[in-house]
Amino acid sequence: MHASRIRFAAAVMVVFLLPIAACDMRERVCRDGEYPVKAVGNRTGAACVAKGLEPPAGYVRYPSGQEPVHVDDEWHRYWQTKVVDEHGNVVSE
Repeated sequence: MHASRIRFAAAVMVVFLLPIAACDMRERVCRDGEYPVKAVGNRTGAACVAKGLEPPAGYVRYPSGQEPVHVDDEWHRYWQTKVVDEHGNVVSE
């Protein structure tokens, strides 16, 4: 009877912890303490900047709410198809 309780407890832990572990497996665009920026003038250029600092020359912030968080998420894919100017406006190539 004791072994069955241990197996049950282990199964319950797996059911609750598996979704949490799965979320952590996605690759983040930037490390903690950084935010992503988009390169001006091309589709795929990007970098990460320490929070509290402005983007370096040639890069702009993504619009609020449209920042890529994980590699291949909705915004990561979207911005790889766009070119922006020095003001962050989407332009044609």
